[in-house]
Amino acid sequence: MNFELKPFSQREIATVQADALILAVPDGLDEAKLVKGGDALWKWVGQVLAGGELESGTGKLLVSHRNPHCAATRLVLVRVGKGSAADMRKAVLAAVGALRLPGVAHVVLFAGLVPVQEGALRAAALAAAEATYAYTTTVSKPKPRKLETFTLAASDSTSAQAQLKQACALVKGIELAKEWANRPGNHATPTLLAHAAEKLEKHSSHIKVEVLGPKEVAKLGMGAFMAVAQGSHEPLRFIVIHYHGAPKSQAPVVLVGKGITFDTGGISIKPAPEMDEMKYDMGGAASVLGTLRAIAELQPAINVVGIIPSCENMPDGRAIKPGDVVTSMSGQTIEILNTDAEGRLILCDALTYAARFNPASVVDVATLTGACVVALGGVRSGLFSADDELAAQLAQAGDTALDPCWRLPLDDEYGEGLKSNFADMGNVAGRMGGAIAAAKFLQKFTADMRWAHLDIAGTAWKSGAAKGATGRPVGLLVDFLLNQAAIQSASASAPEVATAAKRAEPKRKPASSKAA
Repeated sequence: MNFELKPFSQREIATVQADALILAVPDGLDEAKLVKGGDALWKWVGQVLAGGELESGTGKLLVSHRNPHCAATRLVLVRVGKGSAADMRKAVLAAVGALRLPGVAHVVLFAGLVPVQEGALRAAALAAAEATYAYTTTVSKPKPRKLETFTLAASDSTSAQAQLKQACALVKGIELAKEWANRPGNHATPTLLAHAAEKLEKHSSHIKVEVLGPKEVAKLGMGAFMAVAQGSHEPLRFIVIHYHGAPKSQAPVVLVGKGITFDTGGISIKPAPEMDEMKYDMGGAASVLGTLRAIAELQPAINVVGIIPSCENMPDGRAIKPGDVVTSMSGQTIEILNTDAEGRLILCDALTYAARFNPASVVDVATLTGACVVALGGVRSGLFSADDELAAQLAQAGDTALDPCWRLPLDDEYGEGLKSNFADMGNVAGRMGGAIAAAKFLQKFTADMRWAHLDIAGTAWKSGAAKGATGRPVGLLVDFLLNQAAIQSASASAPEVATAAKRAEPKRKPASSKAA
């Protein structure tokens, strides 16, 4: 899908050749002024608004086919509220969704009447991609995306260019994440996931990928990770993606993504209904891949390490059993009380491994608990961190990216249920506060690290008629990394600025020792 930015004026827009033209209608528009002072198209728009033919409410729309006042084949009027990024996203989702028709390959969005707010153009482009996304990999007669070009009729400003550049990169990242989370388990094995990671190298010379297999993982002592993988015939893969965008001396941000390519629950097997959806249990891994894909396009001045422990959780005769005790890479022992709480077992070894990079911060991303779905539904991801600054940075990035999260507590009392009589800890506590107990488990492997955990079990996937991956939280993670790059850049330049200022100071004669 191609995105364009063209500075069409309000008067020119009526002559634009396209399969569809979307006119963004903000709240408070003076329709009488449009009728009195506009050309034929805008007079018609004013009459429609004055006649109440376009319902009020963001996302409400009216479609006109072969309108005599417009060169485009279809004309769509859509309400965009006050023009915020969230309003624009909702409006474009509705408008482009209504245009998923044969022959609609080029759509133009005119938002010239809207006091466009920060990030609104980026949100519009992302919404157009979301509304037209189509999964085709395992379909014998695929129906690919019909929309080929989405043109934003906006001023060719530095801000608009930056927003469009980010949107293009994000679409590539989000759709890569969707692709791998949507793939069936037999088309997204740990080995295939590793191949997908290796392909990132072709998108940027700053990216290098290394893949560890069972022997290397055993040598590292990742007993918890190996325990989950031992019930599957598919060999595990430990994937490490390096993005070098800054000097080597700069500490990296480490992203850790849970990569369970299919989760049966193991011996603690899941119920059959909706088990097919457990192919998306590698949504965290998919989001790390997608984030690095977007970063490869944007090339910010930051170092990033993406870590993906990947395996299947299967009930083979070799599979771990409830009551088994395993030794993690950290040396801490874990009593496996429930084999369906396997994500935290592979993540704990990955978090221990992350410490070797002396990271600036570590963020793990995982479809970890059904409890988080119960708590937050599919609107916000769960955010856990003992670091207030890191938590605030992630929350802000989520708000900006329209990929929100919500911080939950990490009181020590929530970890009491993890105590075990036979190991240093159990891998589950009771039913209550399950998402927090899972985070408390992971926290035991993050000593001396600035760490945060994102539970995306409710936000990475949609069930029902819209079944499929959402690509979240790629948007949140990309904005977080871009912000971190800006912070690190400012921090690095501060001493140089101070030194330069000192050199620029006029030299003063030493003060006289005589009294005035």
